[in-house]
Amino acid sequence: MRVGLHDSEMDRIRQKSFPNYALMKIAAWHKQRGDTAELFTPIDPRGAEQLTLFPMEEYPPRRDAGIYDIVYSSKVFDFTPENPCLPEGAIRGGTGYGSKAELPTEVDAMFPDYSIYPACDYAIGFVTRGCPNSCPWCVVPAKEGGIRPYRRWRELVRPDSNKLVLMDNNILASGHGVRELESLIGSGYKLDINQGMDARLVDGRIAGILGRLEWMRHIRFSCDTAQQIGAIQQAAALLAERGVKPYRLFVYMLVTKDIGDAAERAERLRELAGIRLFAQAERNELKGIRPNAAQLEFAQRYVYMAKYRTETWAEYCEKRNFNFAEVNLP
Repeated sequence: MRVGLHDSEMDRIRQKSFPNYALMKIAAWHKQRGDTAELFTPIDPRGAEQLTLFPMEEYPPRRDAGIYDIVYSSKVFDFTPENPCLPEGAIRGGTGYGSKAELPTEVDAMFPDYSIYPACDYAIGFVTRGCPNSCPWCVVPAKEGGIRPYRRWRELVRPDSNKLVLMDNNILASGHGVRELESLIGSGYKLDINQGMDARLVDGRIAGILGRLEWMRHIRFSCDTAQQIGAIQQAAALLAERGVKPYRLFVYMLVTKDIGDAAERAERLRELAGIRLFAQAERNELKGIRPNAAQLEFAQRYVYMAKYRTETWAEYCEKRNFNFAEVNLP
């Protein structure tokens, strides 16, 4: 059997290297059964060869699976457009499709097949799943439920790499998660937790663990409302006592239509010299939530281009003659 694995985000991000965890497990399961599994190659249903042009919407949909016996499509983001060249019978899954379905137990147990992402030189995975919080903008509690142990980090690492990326949604909220982090100290593995940790959970013990780990990049936290500013500042202070400077911290910021709240967070957090901010405008296509122009300006230019380091949001808007009422200045 020839299996096609469609990573939906690769249609738009042509240099995408971060692997799709579910597809790698599906690939490993099929190969164990003797099947051939490879990344999906879209074929023009009008008879042309492999598609190389964008946007994909220019091509009419196809009904048959083409060169594949079965096609799996995984989508992370609900705003990623559907690929019209997917066959009608493709098996679709992932948050982007609004799916809460989990991989079958026997597939989920597989060690991921990294060969389908040759540019990836690190291991990925989870040691916990779920989250105890119920943030209105987050799909994790509804999809995965409360936090629970999932794996040990030793089950995730690759024999050909000393780098590990954990994708846990709230690792510090789990005793198992904290113990796994602690056991990584001195292991020789470089770590990245690519989701923002909850700074409200950082105490002296946690700061000591984080300060002793070897990090691939930054230590990442989230600050989605102004009420979390104090927690970020406190976590930064505890980490500084253990030799971790603010320039090693990376903070994710959700930007809702309350731009004033986001502006306050940016202006207060920049007091931590060198801290790096990353803003993302709130978007949930399944609920009809789309960012307005002010949110996009704040996230994509003011924060992404690091203007927050030298000017306030009010100053930024005034220099560019933005309508103050329209952009909801604080």
